[in-house]
Amino acid sequence: MLKRHMPSLTALQCFEAVARHLSFTRASEELALTQSAVSKQVAQLEEMLQHLLFRRVRRRLQLTPAGSLYLSEVRKILTQVEMSTHYMLSYGGETEVLRVATPPTFGARWLIPRLKGWRLRHPNVHLDVRNELEPDALLQGRADVALFFGQGALPGAECIRLFSEEVVPVCAPSSMPAEPFTDPTQLTTLVLLQNATRPEAWHEWFQSQDRHTEHSYHGPRFDTSYMCIRAAQAGCGVALLPRFLVEEELAEGKLVIPWNHAMPSRNAYYLAYPEHAAEVPKVRDFVRWMLEQLENGAQGPASHQEKTE
Repeated sequence: MLKRHMPSLTALQCFEAVARHLSFTRASEELALTQSAVSKQVAQLEEMLQHLLFRRVRRRLQLTPAGSLYLSEVRKILTQVEMSTHYMLSYGGETEVLRVATPPTFGARWLIPRLKGWRLRHPNVHLDVRNELEPDALLQGRADVALFFGQGALPGAECIRLFSEEVVPVCAPSSMPAEPFTDPTQLTTLVLLQNATRPEAWHEWFQSQDRHTEHSYHGPRFDTSYMCIRAAQAGCGVALLPRFLVEEELAEGKLVIPWNHAMPSRNAYYLAYPEHAAEVPKVRDFVRWMLEQLENGAQGPASHQEKTE
């Protein structure tokens, strides 16, 4: 059998701890090992890699370029090991926690109403729903499943397409001029509210109507769609938002559509989970639950399911 270049998990943990603290002493205290044991593990790792990982500059420890490169890879490995261990632990015990990551406004407006009844069917699975603008929590092992808006491709994850969307401009009724708009570019007189997660939205909306304005990137910027909704309601300007997120305000007359042009988004909403977690009971149950919600009509526009890799 060929000899494999496979360092021990202890060696990787020692290297990561020393790199994080830039101190053998603090790393040894954290790992409950002697300083000489930590030094020996790092030395053996350097010998295997045939690269120095650390150097001393003015009595201070620094990572070498090779050490910085290796550190990013080692952290991925340690995170994956931790994730796998958590998934195995989830098989045991009477009560489990399912960590769900979701964009803030999508979670509040779409996801939470569709969790009604989950507790009755799955009394031993507690949901821990967290706001995440991007699906990084899934990739970094901080979540078991993630809902996100994008193109449906995440490394090492299965992605299930939930539905697409269309965006429309909305503003407070008090923001509307006395005379109706005759051209979409006139919306710039209301102040364009910018969504930080979709910086190209207004430019693409005007472009879809063969219009261009130098003001499409101008205007106050907000981190979330919910902040854009509130800003539009307060009369701060006009926001470009997914229609399904503002259906309640439109129905109640708190918001109006100043120019009736809906633009389909190129991306869609997805439910994702790690490939190796497909058979974890709590993950499988949550996926099944969400698909049932869609099939029963509790969904957004143009909904359909489709698995991608």
